[in-house]
Amino acid sequence: MDERRQFSRILFNTKASLTQGRNIWTTKIHDLSLNGALVEEPADFTIGNGALFLSFSLPDSDIELTMEADLAYKKQGQLGLSCIHIDVDSISHLRRMLELNLGDSALLNRELEHFIDVHDRQS
Repeated sequence: MDERRQFSRILFNTKASLTQGRNIWTTKIHDLSLNGALVEEPADFTIGNGALFLSFSLPDSDIELTMEADLAYKKQGQLGLSCIHIDVDSISHLRRMLELNLGDSALLNRELEHFIDVHDRQS
C-alpha cells in the first residue's frame, strides 16, 4: 500500500455524479475510502469555483451518499477527490460498507477517529 495513504480503500464500481454549481457530470467511482474517492474523469469536466459534490447510490438500495470534495489530483483520465465534508447519515453508511468489505472493524474505527481528528483541525 502507498505509505502516503492514511485510509483503507475498497474497489467500488458504480455510477455517480459530480456537481458544481449548475454543472452536473456523470462519472463512475473506481474506489472509495473514508477520506475520498477515485472517479473516472467526465469527458467535459472543468473545475470551476464553488463547492464540488460527489453523489452516488448504494447498489440495490435507495440510499444516496453525498460528500463535498476537493479535487486532489487529475491524471490519466481519473480524478482523485478528497472529502471536505460528509453528513452523518452518509458517513455512517460509508463506514458500514467499508467495514463489510474490509472485514476489520478495529482498523476502520482507528481510521474514523483519524478522519474526525483531521477534519476537526481543518475547521
